Amino acid sequence: TFLGAAGWAYGKGAPAFYILCYGAVAYIISYFLLPPIWRVATRYHLLTGPDFFAHRYRSRALGVIVALVGFVFLVPYVTLQLTGVQILLRVAGYGSLDATRAVALAFLTIALFVYTTGLRGTAWASIAKDALVLLGVLFAGIALPIHFFGSPANVISRVMETHPHWMTLEPGSSGMGTRWFVSTVLLTACGFFMWPQSMAAAYSAKSDDALRRNAIFLPLYQLMLLLIFFAGFTALLVLPGLKGPEADQSFMLVIQRYYPPWIVGFLAGAGCLAALIPASGQLLAAASIFTKNVLGDWLQTATSDRARMRASRLLVLVVAVLALLFWLYEKATLVDLLLIAYNGVTQFFPAAVLAFAWRRTSAWGVCAGIVAGVIVLGVLALAGIATVGGINAGFFALLLNAAVCVAVSLFTPAPTESHLEEFQAAAAGTAKS
Repeated sequence: TFLGAAGWAYGKGAPAFYILCYGAVAYIISYFLLPPIWRVATRYHLLTGPDFFAHRYRSRALGVIVALVGFVFLVPYVTLQLTGVQILLRVAGYGSLDATRAVALAFLTIALFVYTTGLRGTAWASIAKDALVLLGVLFAGIALPIHFFGSPANVISRVMETHPHWMTLEPGSSGMGTRWFVSTVLLTACGFFMWPQSMAAAYSAKSDDALRRNAIFLPLYQLMLLLIFFAGFTALLVLPGLKGPEADQSFMLVIQRYYPPWIVGFLAGAGCLAALIPASGQLLAAASIFTKNVLGDWLQTATSDRARMRASRLLVLVVAVLALLFWLYEKATLVDLLLIAYNGVTQFFPAAVLAFAWRRTSAWGVCAGIVAGVIVLGVLALAGIATVGGINAGFFALLLNAAVCVAVSLFTPAPTESHLEEFQAAAAGTAKS
């Protein structure tokens, strides 16, 4: 978000505003969806996101599929963090590091951070991260526009003068138009809490009321993103001409050119910490779901605590290496990487909603829907198709997923009535202990 939102404001204009919207919509969904998930997880002592789906649909195989899909689509998310760190290292190094050296250093930084801190260290570091990022965002979004144009309002006025269509979505189905915007907001909002690390965080909540309070107040965080957009628009006016992934560097290049090195170092350090914290959570989440649901529940090769620990540490390195390889293969902007990741993980959303909304939903239906959605995503990606009729390709796959899930469930057996009664009682908080 630190670099990606500014990069899309610089390179795309109005389509970047989806970043402002989806978090708020996601918290509306979470207000209703997360409390019953938390009650079920607490009642049955669930550990991972795949555990929830395996328990509700009485299918260990479904848990394995969810774990594998989650594992795969966490890779581009980690790549996003890796890319962000290498950009910041290159800018802070004033050109002394090329992209390959910077990404290698970023890889080592992230891997060492996870190995040396773990979850507890990540929690403590996140406090420092929030403070530093807040200061960095305030500087980039307020001081930068004031320095060059007198105020953020003047920046917007100048952008509208020099780029008349920059603040306007294209109509209908053309490019990143209104259909793309709405479908992308819905896609990312639906997937916001489907990440393995997000579901694990929801499980650890103190109560279901705590989750609802978060849903009420945390959307205010989206206001900070406005400041990031101001930084991107300022960079567009001060340093025009950056194309593609180069746009992600835009406002940091302005800082590098016009401000002293200590400010560059401070902002780069804040940005690196902002990438390291989520990257560590993502690496640990990917390792935990693969260890628990694939190696443990399915293959029965990591059943002891010691074996799980060894497997998790190895898998952290595996995911980091895969993210590095993905970076070498796929030169995309930070937000494009984010959307690739969301396209996949959002395929769990129909199964999560139907778990409470339709008792007839079967494990076969959920499996078929997820597989269909992922296959469609793969085919469209290989064909280079980002939209279908103006709709985000990921949202199109999500709709197909839901349709296949319902259709297959109509012809396959659902879990037993006794299990469904117990599940619904746990979700409502009325199950007997």
